[in-house]
Amino acid sequence: MKERQVSDEELLEQIQAAEEGDLRPFEKLVRRYQGKVTTNCRYLSGSPDDAEDLAQEVFMKVYFGLAGFEGRSSFNTWVRRIKSNHCINFVKKKRLSTVDLDTPGVDGASSVSPEAERELERQEAKEKVGTVLLMMTETLRIPLVLRDMDGLAYDEIAEELGIGLSAAKMRIKRGREEFRRLMVAEGSESPA
Repeated sequence: MKERQVSDEELLEQIQAAEEGDLRPFEKLVRRYQGKVTTNCRYLSGSPDDAEDLAQEVFMKVYFGLAGFEGRSSFNTWVRRIKSNHCINFVKKKRLSTVDLDTPGVDGASSVSPEAERELERQEAKEKVGTVLLMMTETLRIPLVLRDMDGLAYDEIAEELGIGLSAAKMRIKRGREEFRRLMVAEGSESPA
């Protein structure tokens, strides 16, 4: 017999009622949100390793911030806000500390399998998307990610960012335009 899906609110009540050290209710919340959080972190960071670390850090912030969660928004919205802010801050810090990673010593004569080439192309495409996201202003990037990656409705984005509905729609429209323009510009640059 399949167990009934417990709501976020019920899990939050279980977390509050749990004895000190009993993390089982929180672990259920983590399992529920882990896939979405990790996927979004991976997309923003462009690195599976960074995504795993970022997701863990997001859940640590959630865990230690639970006492301050007032329920004015849904738990899902609250987690998304923590994730978005954390990833944006990470990207900003990473941007400031980026160094040139051209690795000498790669032998161009060695043969590469077609699967490896396709994986390399996928990684390059992810890196290009990540680079373009880093180039975008925060004002346009955050609503764009919330809409196109998290799938939030326009009114949810407006509420989460504390802006009007028309402002949210305009930022997303401008964000998509800027993203396209930057993608084209990145594609037309030739290597030095």
